[in-house]
Amino acid sequence: MRKLLMFFAAAALLSGCQTADDALTTSSTPVAITGPTATAIAGDMASRLAEQTGPAGTTTIKMDKDASEFAVALEVALKGWGYSVVTDGKVANDVKPVELAYAIDGFEGKVLARLSTPSVALGRAYTPTAAGATPASPLSIMQRN
Repeated sequence: MRKLLMFFAAAALLSGCQTADDALTTSSTPVAITGPTATAIAGDMASRLAEQTGPAGTTTIKMDKDASEFAVALEVALKGWGYSVVTDGKVANDVKPVELAYAIDGFEGKVLARLSTPSVALGRAYTPTAAGATPASPLSIMQRN
């Protein structure tokens, strides 16, 4: 009887540490953004990436080919910061490009932008406006080793 009581006590304590499967649902959805919003977000994120990755003149960025407003604006912004950007996968043999992944999602009326390289991941929320977008959160930076 004592072992049974100990078992139920341990089970009760451990059950408090568990969450239901649907507790961590997300409602973020891919979002189509307009040209001015895409340009504002891409410009800000490219400048923040430049702060984290160092000199742009010697860095080649490899992105997936995408015709979305944000992808086009991001490519232009990165080139504006002095990066060489490759979208067709064709890189010279002596060049080791930095792989760049990006995402734009909508959540509760905000736009969540993320950029990720093997060494750093950046994220920030923006509020879309008629003239572009304004940051709605601090910049999130995750350094990777």
